[in-house]
Amino acid sequence: MAKTAASRWRWIITGSSFILGKTLGLAMGSANLAALWGMMQTAPQSFQDNAARVGFHPGPDMGEEVFQAIVDHPEGLWVGRLDPEKNMDILMTEDKKVHVFIPELADWLKGIDVYTEQKALERNPDYPLILMAGRHYVMNANTLMRDPAWNAGRRAGTMTMHPADAETLKLNDGQTVRVTTEAGSVEVELEITGTAKRGHVVIPHGFGLVYQGKAFGANVNRLTKNTHRDQLAATPLHRYVPCRVEAIAG
Repeated sequence: MAKTAASRWRWIITGSSFILGKTLGLAMGSANLAALWGMMQTAPQSFQDNAARVGFHPGPDMGEEVFQAIVDHPEGLWVGRLDPEKNMDILMTEDKKVHVFIPELADWLKGIDVYTEQKALERNPDYPLILMAGRHYVMNANTLMRDPAWNAGRRAGTMTMHPADAETLKLNDGQTVRVTTEAGSVEVELEITGTAKRGHVVIPHGFGLVYQGKAFGANVNRLTKNTHRDQLAATPLHRYVPCRVEAIAG
């Protein structure tokens, strides 16, 4: 199947973003800005037509103009507007209609009601808390993290818990606790904080890797079970994992 201009644009950007980040990104001080610049320089005609409708000037310098406008307006701005008379032309379906019916979801949708939803949300008393397996912050970098020295002086890789839950479980900030799910158990440092929600704990991803023979942090992937997953995509429900947290004896 022949690629559309927009499709070719995506392929070009995907292949060039890494190179731009490693080269132009060094000069600009940002790999993201370098990738954005590349996108604007190779924008397809459809993007240029839309950008012209909001005041940008057609021609070889349009990409540079749009890029600079984005940099100058971090609060956001319009970079394009579709032709209201032709806004459905971009649809790739043969009948030019938006198809919202997904056959694979038909039976599932018919079975959804308030009772089944309430049943699905009932807590198992063996796992009274909900774990969000994955937390994004500056101290983790997926499996790129190796040398823990880059987090020296930080409380990296902790599990956060609300003070009320910690009081109920008689747990203290900074102690090592065991987190258990249907998939298994890990040990992790507890961080008690008001930023956590009651009944909800969070462990960041990207830790638990071994460096010079010692594991640093907890590998939260060990707590997700392959059967606790989305029924269509089969993706484990990392953001909703029933668990229990307890002190380690001794």
